[in-house]
Amino acid sequence: MVRSPGRSRIRRDCGSRGCCAPGGPALPVSERAREVARTGQGWHQEDATADGTPYGVLTTARPDGQGAVMVGQTYAGVTEVDEAFLRRITVTSAAAASVCALLSWLVLGRLLRPVRRLARAAEHITTTRDLATPLPAAGRDEVGGLTRAFESMVGALHRSREQQQRLVQDASHELRTPLTSVRGCAELLQRARGRLAPEDEEQILATLVTETVALDELVRELVELATDQWTAEGPEPVDLPAAAEDSARRFHRRTGREIAVLADAPAPVLARPRALQRCVDNLVGNAVKFSPDGTPVEIRVTGTRLAVRDHGPGIAPGDRQAVFERFYRAAGTQSTPGSGLGLAIVHDLVAADHGTVFATAARPTGLTGRRAGH
Repeated sequence: MVRSPGRSRIRRDCGSRGCCAPGGPALPVSERAREVARTGQGWHQEDATADGTPYGVLTTARPDGQGAVMVGQTYAGVTEVDEAFLRRITVTSAAAASVCALLSWLVLGRLLRPVRRLARAAEHITTTRDLATPLPAAGRDEVGGLTRAFESMVGALHRSREQQQRLVQDASHELRTPLTSVRGCAELLQRARGRLAPEDEEQILATLVTETVALDELVRELVELATDQWTAEGPEPVDLPAAAEDSARRFHRRTGREIAVLADAPAPVLARPRALQRCVDNLVGNAVKFSPDGTPVEIRVTGTRLAVRDHGPGIAPGDRQAVFERFYRAAGTQSTPGSGLGLAIVHDLVAADHGTVFATAARPTGLTGRRAGH
């Protein structure tokens, strides 16, 4: 029996071809299908082609065991459904991709707009060297964080440039005095050409030596202040009493001045060792310079604080903060030798290690300079 899908007629055929309804194609009968028909048992499913059209063919034995029934189902409808589905899914995917691309472009454009504004500001700063250029407003997102970080960096660069310009201006002013003195002495010696009295010539040469030494010290401290030679040093625990003892020994050998070191429950501080030693040396040197001969100089370490005390004339309350500025000279100290940079170097080095430095009045006279640790 052969039955064509969608047809109501069926017919018995034991030949090599199954017959469909009138006008339909004949389905091929395989050897396995004949075996089912001969035995009247079991079933067999296979794919076949009739007149170029693919079919799914099912052959199953009749209930009475007499022959078999063959049913064919064309795949044409399934293929059309598959093709229609593929067309639809292709169109839908293309549309979804276009929409996603458009939304991504809009969203990314909105997200990247602050980045582009920041990039334009950075390019303007690079081109004009104008560190005062305003930056775009910072939001609360990651781009806002980047803007704030960039703003902090530009602010630090701006402050650094101002400090450098101020240092150059101050240095040019301070260098002019010893250079003028050296030039005047040299011109006097050139004009005199041996006609000066020995004592006058000796005085001029002594002035030249003194001014040259002062000039050399000023240049060295300017370079030190501008470059910070200990930037590459890593912070590590430093023993303050040991640093104080080392400074006291060196100044005693150099000046003969007795410098006492007192410690009260000292504690290590985290700092750059050489930078901290330079701070102690500058504080002690300043104390020795302004303390009269025969008066003691004391270095006292209390916990993480180091204080240097002298018995000099002291500093007026209004000048105690200003003495840590570059080239500052308090009233009455202009004639004292020095560059005016020693305490400024102390301030910068201590601030770099997150410490504080200040001056207070000592009783009955003198000054105490303190370097506080962390």
